[in-house]
Amino acid sequence: MLNRILAPESKQISEINFKKPLAQHLDNGIPVFTINAGRQELVRIEFIFKNVNWDEGKPLQALTASHLINNGTTELSAKEIAEKVDFYGAFLQTEYGADQCSVKLYSLNKHLAEVLPILYSILNASVFPEKELSIFVQNQKQSLSVSLQKNDFLARKQFANALFGDTPYGSNISAVNYDAIKRQDLLDYFQAAYKPENCTIFVAGKFEENEFSILNAVVGKDWANNGDSKDNHFSFSSPIGSEILIEMPEALQSAIRMGMITINRTHEDFAGFQVLNCVLGGYFGSRLMSNIREEKGYTYGIGSGVVSLQDTGYFFIATEVGADVCQSAVTEIEKEIDLLKNDIIPEEELDLVRSYMLGSLLGSLENAFSHADKFKNLYFSGLDYSYYDRYIHTVKTIDSQSLRILAHKYLISSDFTKVVAGKKY
Repeated sequence: MLNRILAPESKQISEINFKKPLAQHLDNGIPVFTINAGRQELVRIEFIFKNVNWDEGKPLQALTASHLINNGTTELSAKEIAEKVDFYGAFLQTEYGADQCSVKLYSLNKHLAEVLPILYSILNASVFPEKELSIFVQNQKQSLSVSLQKNDFLARKQFANALFGDTPYGSNISAVNYDAIKRQDLLDYFQAAYKPENCTIFVAGKFEENEFSILNAVVGKDWANNGDSKDNHFSFSSPIGSEILIEMPEALQSAIRMGMITINRTHEDFAGFQVLNCVLGGYFGSRLMSNIREEKGYTYGIGSGVVSLQDTGYFFIATEVGADVCQSAVTEIEKEIDLLKNDIIPEEELDLVRSYMLGSLLGSLENAFSHADKFKNLYFSGLDYSYYDRYIHTVKTIDSQSLRILAHKYLISSDFTKVVAGKKY
C-alpha cells in the first residue's frame, strides 16, 4: 500500500534526446532544415533573415520593415492578405530580434499550396504603404510615451544603452526616431535583407517529400530582391563600475537593473556560468528570491539571467523594490554575490539546481516546434549538437569549487553597470 507520508524517490534525468533536422536546399539555394515529427497535419515554416546594413542614423529601419512586411504587396492589400490567410485557417507572424528577423507561417498541410504563394508575394513584393507606416508610427510613439512612465522600462532601456551604445542591442530610441522613418528606407532594407542569399528556412511538424516539393515549387524559384547587404557585426567593451540614476521624485518603487557584458553560448564556460546564475537568481528557489523576496520582503520578484547574442553576451540582475529600501536591496544583492565567491554551495542546494535545469531543458522539448527552436540556437551560434551534450554533462557534474572560481571570474560586482530608475536612498 502507498505510504503517503514518504516523499517519492527523486531521480536525476539520465538522458535527453533531441530530434535532429534533415538538411536540404531549395532550387535557388536557400537552406532548409526540417524537424519532421508529429501526427497532426500541421506545419510551421519559418523564414529567418539576418539583420544587415546597420545604420546608427536609421535605428528603426530593420524593426519597422519586419513589422510592416505583411501589410500590403503589389498584388494584395493588408486586408486581402489577412482574409486569404484566415480563409485557409493559417496564421502569419513576424518577429524582430537584434540579430535576425523572421516570418513564420503556421498552416495545415492540405492548404500549403494555396497559402505559400501569399507568403512568396510578401517576401518578394511588399510595398510598405504610407498609410500603414503612418499608423505604425502613431501607435509606436503612443506606446513609447506610456512606457517612458514606467521605471522598469526606463531602467532596462538605459542599461542596454550603457552596455551596447547605439547598436541594435542598445539604441536609445525616442519619438524623433519614429518620425524619421521613411518609406524608401523600408524599401531599401527590404531589397537588401529579404533575399535568398540571406535566408534560412526552418520547418517543424509533419513535413515530408510532398510538402517539400510544394515549398520548393513556390519558394525555390527566383526572388525579386537583390540589394547590396553587409552582415551586422559589433565589438564591445563593457563600461567599468558605472552607476546611473534616473530620478523619479514621486516614485513609490525603484527599478534596479545591474550587470555587465560577458560571454555567450560559444564560450567553454557558458554552461557552468548558467548553473551559477541559476543558483544566484535563475529560478524561483534562487538565493536572490530567498533573500530579497522571502526574507526581506523588498520585492515581489527578482531574477538574474545570462543572455547569448550573436557577437557577445551579457549578465543582468533585475527587480523592482520599494523606493525606501532601494539601497538596502542593492546591498543584499552584492552580499549574495560575495557569498558565492567566498563560500561553497551546499551539495543539497546544487542537486536541486541540477534537477531544475535538466527538468527545464527536458520540459522545453515538448513538440517539433520546440526541437526546431533548440536547433536554431545552435545554427546561429555556429555550434552542433555536441553543445547540448557538453551542457548536460556540465550541469550534472560541475562542483561547488568550480562554481566559486566562475563567480570570481564573471560576477565582478564592482565592474557592474548599475541603473536605478526611481529613488535611491
